[in-house]
Amino acid sequence: MTRDRLDEIKAAEESWRAARSKMKDRDTSFETVSSLPVEDIYTPGDTADFNYMKDLNFPGEYPYTRGVQRNMYRGRLWTMRQFAGFATAEESNRRYKFLLERGQTGLSVAFDMPTIMGYDSDHPRSLGEVGRVGVAIDSLADMEILFNSIPLDQVSTSMTINGPASILWCMYIATGEKQGVPSEKLTGTIQNDILKEYIAQKSWIFPPEPSMRLITDIFAYATKHVPRWNTVSISGYHIREAGSTAVQELAFTLADGFAYVEAGMEAGLDVDDFAPRLSFFFNSHIDFFEEIAKYRAARRIWARRMKEKYRAQNPKSWMLRFHTQTAGCSLTAQQPENNIVRTAYEGLAAVLGGTQSLHTNSMDEVLALPSEKAAQIALRTQQIIAYESGVANVMDPLAGSYFVEALTDKMEAEAEKYFEEIERRGGLLAAIDQNYFQQEIADAAYRYQRAIDKKERIQVGVNEFVDPNEQLDIEILTIDPEIERKQVQKLQTLRRERDNNLVRDNLDRLREAAQGSENMLPYILECVRAYATEGEIVQTLREIFGEYKEKPTF
Repeated sequence: MTRDRLDEIKAAEESWRAARSKMKDRDTSFETVSSLPVEDIYTPGDTADFNYMKDLNFPGEYPYTRGVQRNMYRGRLWTMRQFAGFATAEESNRRYKFLLERGQTGLSVAFDMPTIMGYDSDHPRSLGEVGRVGVAIDSLADMEILFNSIPLDQVSTSMTINGPASILWCMYIATGEKQGVPSEKLTGTIQNDILKEYIAQKSWIFPPEPSMRLITDIFAYATKHVPRWNTVSISGYHIREAGSTAVQELAFTLADGFAYVEAGMEAGLDVDDFAPRLSFFFNSHIDFFEEIAKYRAARRIWARRMKEKYRAQNPKSWMLRFHTQTAGCSLTAQQPENNIVRTAYEGLAAVLGGTQSLHTNSMDEVLALPSEKAAQIALRTQQIIAYESGVANVMDPLAGSYFVEALTDKMEAEAEKYFEEIERRGGLLAAIDQNYFQQEIADAAYRYQRAIDKKERIQVGVNEFVDPNEQLDIEILTIDPEIERKQVQKLQTLRRERDNNLVRDNLDRLREAAQGSENMLPYILECVRAYATEGEIVQTLREIFGEYKEKPTF
């Protein structure tokens, strides 16, 4: 647009504002859910420096602002991947089949807390937690049951596991072997994002240095043996759930990604050998346009950094591919049916933002693990967006919107400020050690809750439009305490019946590899094949690497 034309629009805007100034606005602050100020209107003046080819371009073209595929959802819809897992492997297997029969197109495994923390179900610290918030997986035997009659060469599986990710991934590989599926045909993702654990979620085991070694070992092993697998799902989701703003989620997630790239390169790997299999995992919160702008900014930042700083040559290394989950922290226990509406808008934002995979939360997840009915409604929400709304027919339909483009630019600029601060503090690991990320998130969470408490931000059914006669009348999934006893009994039977000499020999070889510099994945895989338990493998590594202790901050 010419300067004369912009000046003409600016003059007209000033005239419009003069008339508008006589009108009273609602008594509220106009800003995004992350407290970014929002103007009343946006015009060509807000995108005056916008360069279509440099900043936007076409779908599937660098810098991928409009999406990573040239045909986006006209070619293939996003993977509908409901997060599920509870109680025992048998129970979760039945839930997976229930969801697949109803049109789900990918699996996503939720593990219980003992599994996440690297403890077997009969460990004292596991008492009362077995199968409560996810499925209990102690050994290859459990993993075989979890995927019984589910062909692993036909289903893509995502596993939300971090500290012991290498072990659970090896169990999955070995389960494929049992089914006759070679590792080269396996597709899916392990979250394997230990940096965000130190920053936000807090389910770590080992200190950062050996944890990063395990991750680069996974990079190297996957490149040779499991080439279709996403080796890390760099997760902003949990950063947002901990209370961050959208900008913090964007910046801290990409900073983690840059750290993984640098770690891989420092380990001697070619960036183009492992970067194409890095994926991301973002939150979709309730502020519709802010979330869409966040995804668009993320793709652009990643593409430019990978190409210009890390000198990646393969365009697939420049592409930020991501899974999205709607925001659990936006759901309310009050009037839980309202969560269906929240999830629908959040899912729509993820799709308009160009996600490759989506999980929609169930209305009851703030109260318990999802019931079958609630899980089906959540899946149907995705299907309605995909097949009835029409939004999958056009690629990046919001491109060119003065507001969306200006907000995308703002998100990118604010993220760059965080990158500069992280660098000033000595890099990502140094910033973690200084509790920088943790304090930033805590401060943001405090501001957000304070705004709700003061009714500066309205949460329907919580601080406004409250139903004084509300009674909870939806079905809630409960976990039978007897499940823990049965899981422990099954584990003890396994230990009696397996070849314990073989288990000890393989654990000894793993210990030697951990003490040296060899890739640990082949040794972990041999332990898994011998039916060593997760807890036994973790303890072997814990004896070498120690445990991480977070520095307290006040």
